[in-house]
Amino acid sequence: MMILIWYGARRFIKPAPATGEDDMADTILERCEDRGLRMTDQRRVIASVLQDSADHPDVEELYARASAQDPRISIATVYRTVKLFEEAGILEKLEFGDGRARYEDAERDHHDHLIDLNSGEVIEFVDAEIEALQERIAEKLGYRLKGHRLELYGVPIRKDAGR
Repeated sequence: MMILIWYGARRFIKPAPATGEDDMADTILERCEDRGLRMTDQRRVIASVLQDSADHPDVEELYARASAQDPRISIATVYRTVKLFEEAGILEKLEFGDGRARYEDAERDHHDHLIDLNSGEVIEFVDAEIEALQERIAEKLGYRLKGHRLELYGVPIRKDAGR
């Protein structure tokens, strides 16, 4: 089921609530189809590029990768497609303070990010102690945690700084 919300001439797609883990589609393309999105050949290429991305590409990077597979794809098509996928809950938009919106699969396993301020590299990590601490903090403040996003920003420690 998909819920469409119209505001003037703009359409917003609200993803249907998941009914169980077995009902979740495995790929971005499958989730697009499950949510009733019209999938053109160009959108299929963009979905495939996103599915195959191990990093956090921005629109320009997605455009370069997608247009290498299909030169008919324009950057405007990529912008419209990532916006559509984001509104449908298929992609998550990430902003790491560098002025570039980046994207990742919204249904990837939970992880946090460490951003290298020198190189811009984004390192994904999971730490059980951090997860437990966040739960304890929320509970201490009288809340049940429903989600969170943790982004750490740093610079590499120089190994030879003490010399």
